[in-house]
Formats: sequence, C-alpha cells, structure tokens
Amino acid sequence: MMHSSLSHEWVLLIFFHGILLMCMSSCLKSATVPAIANETDRLALLDFKNRITQDPLQIMSSWNDSIHFCNWLGVTCGPSSKRVMVLNLTTKKLSGSIPPSIGNLTYLTRIDLRNNSFYGEIPQEVGRLLRLQYLNLWSNSFGGKVPANLSYCTQLRVLAVTYNNLIGQIPNHLSTLSKLEFLGLDVNNLIGHIPAWIGNFSSLYALGLSRNNFQGSIPSELGRLTGLKYFQLYGNYLSGTIPPPIYNISSIYYFSVAQNRLHGSLPPDIGLTLPNLQIFYCGLNNFTGPIPASLSNASQLQDLSISGNGLIGTIPHNLARLQGLVTLYSGGNRLGYGKDGDLNFLSFLANCTSLKTLDLSYNYFGGVLPNSIANLSTQLQYLYFAVNMIRGDIPIGIGNLVNLELLGLSDNYLGGTLPDVLGKLQKLKELYLNDNKFSGPIPSSFGNFTAMIMLSMAKNRFEGNIPLSLGNCQNLLYLNISSNNFTGTIPKQVIGLSSLSISLDMSHNFLIGALPFEVGNLIHLSWLDLSNNRLSGEIPTTLETCLSLEHLYLEGNSFQGAIPQSLKMLRGLEQIDLSQNNFSGNIPKFLGKLVSLRHLNISYNDLEGEVPSEGIFANTSEISIFGNNKLCGGVQELHLPTCTRKNPHSSKKFLACTQNKLLKSTNGFSENHLIGSGSFGSVYKGVLSKNGAIVAVKVLNLQQKGASKSFINECNALRSIRHRNLLKVISACSSIDREGNDFKSLIFEFMCNGSLDQWLHPKNDVQHQSKRLRFIQRLNIAVDVAYALEYLHHHCETPIVHCDLKPSNILLDEDMVAHVGDFGLANFLFEASNNPSKSQTLSIGLKGSIGYIPPEYGMGGQVSTLGDIYSYGILLLEMFIGKRPIDEMFKDGLSIHKFTTMTLPEHVMNIVDPSMFFVEDEEDIYDDIEEITIIEEDPRVNVSSRIKECLISVFQIGLSCSKASPDERMPTNVVVNEMNAIRDTFLKSKKKNEPE
Repeated sequence: MMHSSLSHEWVLLIFFHGILLMCMSSCLKSATVPAIANETDRLALLDFKNRITQDPLQIMSSWNDSIHFCNWLGVTCGPSSKRVMVLNLTTKKLSGSIPPSIGNLTYLTRIDLRNNSFYGEIPQEVGRLLRLQYLNLWSNSFGGKVPANLSYCTQLRVLAVTYNNLIGQIPNHLSTLSKLEFLGLDVNNLIGHIPAWIGNFSSLYALGLSRNNFQGSIPSELGRLTGLKYFQLYGNYLSGTIPPPIYNISSIYYFSVAQNRLHGSLPPDIGLTLPNLQIFYCGLNNFTGPIPASLSNASQLQDLSISGNGLIGTIPHNLARLQGLVTLYSGGNRLGYGKDGDLNFLSFLANCTSLKTLDLSYNYFGGVLPNSIANLSTQLQYLYFAVNMIRGDIPIGIGNLVNLELLGLSDNYLGGTLPDVLGKLQKLKELYLNDNKFSGPIPSSFGNFTAMIMLSMAKNRFEGNIPLSLGNCQNLLYLNISSNNFTGTIPKQVIGLSSLSISLDMSHNFLIGALPFEVGNLIHLSWLDLSNNRLSGEIPTTLETCLSLEHLYLEGNSFQGAIPQSLKMLRGLEQIDLSQNNFSGNIPKFLGKLVSLRHLNISYNDLEGEVPSEGIFANTSEISIFGNNKLCGGVQELHLPTCTRKNPHSSKKFLACTQNKLLKSTNGFSENHLIGSGSFGSVYKGVLSKNGAIVAVKVLNLQQKGASKSFINECNALRSIRHRNLLKVISACSSIDREGNDFKSLIFEFMCNGSLDQWLHPKNDVQHQSKRLRFIQRLNIAVDVAYALEYLHHHCETPIVHCDLKPSNILLDEDMVAHVGDFGLANFLFEASNNPSKSQTLSIGLKGSIGYIPPEYGMGGQVSTLGDIYSYGILLLEMFIGKRPIDEMFKDGLSIHKFTTMTLPEHVMNIVDPSMFFVEDEEDIYDDIEEITIIEEDPRVNVSSRIKECLISVFQIGLSCSKASPDERMPTNVVVNEMNAIRDTFLKSKKKNEPE
C-alpha cells in the first residue's frame, strides 16, 4: 500500500514539475510575444475601421497611429497585457460590416455594437474568441444565420442579437453555452422549433424569442430554468398549451406569450406559482376558461393583458388586492353575462390606486355603470367600455376621473342626458359616445375640452342647438355628430375650427340656414359631410380655400344658385354629392378636369345645358345626373337629347416658352392630354418631336398661393437626387408667356402603367377591372418604395421627407417598377433643415393626405422621416388588404391599423385582397408541395402556406411602421432589409418547390 501511495505522489510531483517547466519556458518566450500580439490586435482593429461605410459622428477619426490603439474611442485593453479586451461602440450611428479578422482579437471579453446599422453576416470567426463573455448586437441589420461557431465561446454569458434580420434555425451547436445568462433573439426571421436544450442553461435569467417565426409547441424542458426572470415568446406561431413546469418557475417577473396560437386554460393557481409576476401578456391567443382568481396573489403585478382570447366569466373581485396594477386589458373576450350586476367588480377595483388603463371592450357585460365608477383611481387615463350591453345613464361620479384622456362608451345601450360633469374631464383627448341612446342637448361644458382631438357622438338622439362652446375645442381633428336631432343653424365658431383635418360630419340632422363663410377656415379638412339637413342659400366662395378636401357631401338640403366655380380650386376632390338640392345653371366644365374625382352625384337639381364629356363625365358609372330635365349632350351612353350648337368664341390662351416644344408636344396643353393634377398645377402627356420620347409635363398654376415657392423647392430637391425608384426629372422651364405672365413647368419621364392607386382600386369597368396586381408584384413594388425612402432619408446630401406617400403618388413603368413621384394631389418633396433648432412644422403644401398622415402631424408635430415611415406602413396594409385607409368600414375608432392587429396572425387570410391570387391560366399557379388554402371557394385562387407566412411578415412590418408613437416605428434602413428578406424568402421557397 505504501509503495502504491509513494508511486502516486511521484507521478503527481513529476506532472506538476512538467507544468512548472512549461510555464517557465512560456515566461521566457513572453518577452517577444506582446509586440507581435499587439500588432495583430492593431491590424484587426484597422480592418474593422476599413469596413465602416458611414460614420457621421466621426468616431473612427480617433483610430489612427498618432495614439496607441488602446486609447482609441470604444477600445479598452488589459492593464498589463495591452491586449484588446472590450470593443464598445454602442449607439454611434455606425454602418458597415464586421470583418472575419475580428477573430484575431483573442483577448476580447466584451463586444457591444448595439443601436447601430451594421449589416452583413456575423462572421464565423467570432467563434475563436474563447474568452468572450458578452456579445450584444442589438438593433442592427445583421443577416444570415446565427453562427454555429459561437458554440466555442463557452464563457459567453450574454448573447443579444435582437432587432436584426437573422434567418434559419437556432443552431444546435449553441447547446454548449452552459454559462449563458441572457439569450435575446427577438425580432428576427428565425424559424423552426424552440430547442429543448435551452432548458439546460441553468444560469439563464432572460430568454427573448419574440417576433420571429417559431412554430410548434413550447418545450416543457424550459421549466428547468429555475432562475428565469424574463420570459418573452410573443408574436410567433406557437401552438399547443403552455407546459405546466413553466408556470412553476417562481422567479419569473416578465411573462409574455401574446400573439401566438396557444390554447387551453390559464392554471387556477398561476398567482401562487408565479408570485413575483409583474408583467403578464397572453393576449391574442385562444385561451378559454375563467380569469384565475389566484392572480391576486402575484402582489407585484403591474400589467395584465388577456385581451383577444375566449375567456369567460367575469373579472375576479380579489384582483382589487393588486394595488400596484397599472394596466388591465381584457377586451375581446366573452366576459360578462349580459345581466345586471356584471360590472359590480368595478367597486372593488377602486383599491387599485395605480390603475391607468382599464379595457373591458368587446365583451358581454350588461347592466348599468355602477356609481362606484367614481371611486376608480384618479390616475386612470384610458377607460374602454365599447361594444358591450351596458344600459342606463352615465354616473355623475365619472367627473372624479380628472386624468382621463380617453373614454370609450360606443356601441352600448346607454341613454339619458349627458351630465355636465363630463366637462370636468379637461384632459380628455378622445371621447366616443356613438351608437347609443343618449338624448337631450350637448352640455355647454364640452367647451372645456381644449385638449380634445376626437369627438364622436353619432347615432344617438341628441337634440337642441349645437353649442357655441364647441368652438373652444381648438385641437379637434375629428367631429362626428351625425344621425341625431340637432336643430338651429351651424355655429360659425364650430364650422370655423381650423384644427379639423380628419372629418367633420353633421349629416342627418335638422340644421337650417346658410353655410357660414367660416367654412373656409377648414384648410386642412379631408371629409366634410353636411348632407340630409335643411340648409339653404348658396355655397360660399370661401370653400375654395379648403385645399385638402377630398370628400364633399351636401346632398339632401335646399342649397341654390350655380355650382360655384370656386370648387375648381379643390383639385383633391374624390367624391362630390350635391344631389337633391336646388342648384341651377350649367354643369361647370372644370368638374371634368378634376382628375382625382371618382364619384359625382348632381341628380335631382335644376341644372341645364350641355353635359361635359371629358374626365369623369366620360364614364357613366361614376356620375349621376338624374332628375335634371333640361340637360343635353354628353356621352352617348347618357341617352340625352342633342344640344343646339353655337359658335363659341375661343378664349384658350396658349403659352410661349423658351421651351416651345412643350406646346407642340401637348397640343397646346389640350384637355385631351391632361393626365393628372396636383395642388399647384396640372400634368399633361406630351411627345417630343425631336426623338419621339413620351414625357409628362407639369405646368404650375401660378395663381395658386405658394405655387412659385413649391416650384423652387421642387427644383432644388429634384436636381440633386437620382435613384431608380424616384421619378426622373428631365428638365425644368421658367419663362414668360406671350401675355407677359410667368410660366413655370417641369418635364418628367412618362410612366406608361399609371399609378399604383389605379391598380389597387380599379374602376368598375372591363378595361380597369383587368388590372390585377399579383402577390409578387405587390411585394416588388413595396420593396421599390422602401428603397426610394431609404435614399431620400439617408443617402441625399440633405435628408428629404416626402410628406405625401400614397398609392396615387407611386407610378409604374412598363416593367412595373415603382417610382415615387409628384403627380399626386398634394405631393411635394420636402427638404429637411440641417438646423435642428428650426421647427419643421407642416404647411398646407406638406400636409399629406387623410389616412396616411401620421398622428403627430395632425397635432402640430415636426416633420420627420418617421412621418414617411408611418405613411409607408399604412400603404403596406392597403396594398395587401385592398382597402383604402378611409374605407367606409374604418369608422368609430376602427382604423386599418387596428383592423389588421385584430386579425393577425390566425385570421390573416380573411383580410387579404383575394385578387392578388386570382389567375386565369393554370400554368400561372405555383406548383407548391405545401398546404394550399382556397379563398372564396374559387378554384383559380390558390394560396400556399409560404405566401401566408410572407403576408404575416408584411403586415407585421406595416403595423410596426404605422405605430402612433414615432419612436416606436421601424427605421427606414430596417424596413428595406426586412422587406428584402421577405421577398428573398418567398422567391427561394418558390424556386425550391418548382419542378426541375
């Protein structure tokens, strides 16, 4: 035994002696290693610098040989080794790629490049950084796959690549990262299943996999992460139930599985097993059963979102124990029984003294609003009761909720008169009372709503005069008091509210008298509806200043006189209804020149003379002239008697220019060549005699205020930009005509396929109905437009904000390539100032178009590139849904954004435009081996599951871009990368499934 023991000791002695000799040898050699190693680090850093393509803050200027690289900005070295240990360049506005040579910085322990614009793939050579503990690439544009070689970085504790464009599955090699504490892969394009081996990361405290394309079930192995605090899986395609072991991770405080396909019931003891829960989001799934009463045991709970499921029962009374509760979203379920007492729980919620948001909308709550509503938290800002079965009066105690910003009571059975105390809610911005049974007058205290922007009271039984005090609401963007019993005249204080920009609807009442001249103050208004009242007199000429007007409804009144010539100034009009009035005289010819006009109803008046045949009058399906027995002429389809012809004296004025070829090319700017019109001029199709080239000629209407300035600004912007997806300007002309008047024009490249609007919303005739955009065509156009915006926002010498992005301003060439242009109604390329102190507030010419205007513009916010992103988001939704954002279905608080949100992802195919899948030739149908979804039971309509996945991704981008808060919108460069990734994924999967 002693011999054996001594032998063992000797072996150990020899072993450690050998180690000691090797260490000594290493120390002797180390005298020559640092210089070589340091040079390796320096060269690797210089290679990194050379890959930087954009550096607006001049960060890389410090990376030069005048100082040691350890003192370069963002570089930290070890105190003795002088080897690079930390590379920290967070939020430096850098753009570029990471070179493979980063793998030579072998002493790196920390890399932090978050909040920049790095792109390309994450190099596999990162796997050589064996000391790496922290890798944060959050919010960039990296593509490709997650490097499998990261598995060699066994010391890694933080891996964060959220907000990038990574694709593919999570590599199984990463299962070796046993020390991982933070894993953030959110907001990418990752696919496949969530790996079960993540459950082996015993040190993990944060797991973020949200907003990817993960499918399948949630692995039960994740229940082994006993130290997990942050658990985020929302916005995927996960199905099945939540494994019970996960509900037993008592350390979790952030739990989000919203927007998936999960089902089952929430466990009754969830509040006991997750006592540290602070945030719980499980909305927009398929959960059923009651709301667990045990949630009251999670005493730290602040945000609870369970909306958009199939939950039943009521709100548990004991949730009142959650004194820190800030938000409770429970809308879109099956809560309530439609009976008295359904809302008794409100009296208990009074104990939740931090509550700011309470959403009970779209449920089955019945009974009356209890008086205990007065005891709810005075911190309450958003209170939603819309679309329930609530009856009775509004309790007077509601006046105690002095911090309310939104009160939604629409679509119930509420009645009685409105209490004056509502006027105490002076912070209200949105008030929805429509579709109830309210009666009596509008309280004069409504004049206290100086912060109000949205007021809807339609479809009730209100009566009396419209109170003058509403004129105090000088931030109002939307006012709807239609379908009530209001009498008296229209107060000039209300009709003159210049803040109104979305809609003013007073239709279907009993209003009398003339339309006040103050209507001319509505210079930003898009929608004016005064129809079906008892108004009289002539239309005031001041209406001509309402340059943003797109919808004008005056039918069913007693207006008289001629249709005013002043309306010709309203080039943006899309719908006009003047029917059932007493208008007389001729039909003005300018109506045929309003190129945006889609519907004109002048029936049942006393009009006479010749009906024009140009413009909208050429299509009988778009006009209605019945009940005017003195009309003649017009197109043959009208079957009117022939007019008696006279020899009219021609008063057409021909313009002279240094550019005389413009006259010849457009036949003297004849009406037959008119193809478009905008706020500051008209556009004509022309053929140049020199080379036969077809062009578009925009002639400025210099009588219009601001036209000359717009010409100068437009020239300044267009002369410095060149891009495949921007409309090409060929030339400009500034001259004097034969009468000595100024003449200005711009000559553009002609787009033979017209505007995107004509393809998305074809007219009701055979010629236009044949226009259909396929799915891939829409995807290509969306990418083209994104490229155009990226160029305007990031690659011009001075950033340019378009300010009026919409389908009519996107033109298509012979190859269906999209070009963002200025042929639309209010299009103007705005040059953003380099002076950050200069307020970039909106002017009339930059206002944009209703439906596409970002909310901050309507409230006087500054013009920014994020405003264009909002318009792009709305455009995306419109392109793939096929509905305009101002479609009749979007009303009473429902927008195209909310509509899309409510349907994703489960019901996405219920909202898409089926015409993009409609094919006449069977050879055009994709040969997919995947599951086929049939739309509208038409055998010619085929949609593969891969198209469905692409559509969901497109809609998610549209929703991200069109968020109300500018700070939450997706940056332009990220939009381009995301849209490209979607298209690439689609094309690759299509190619894969095509037969060889």
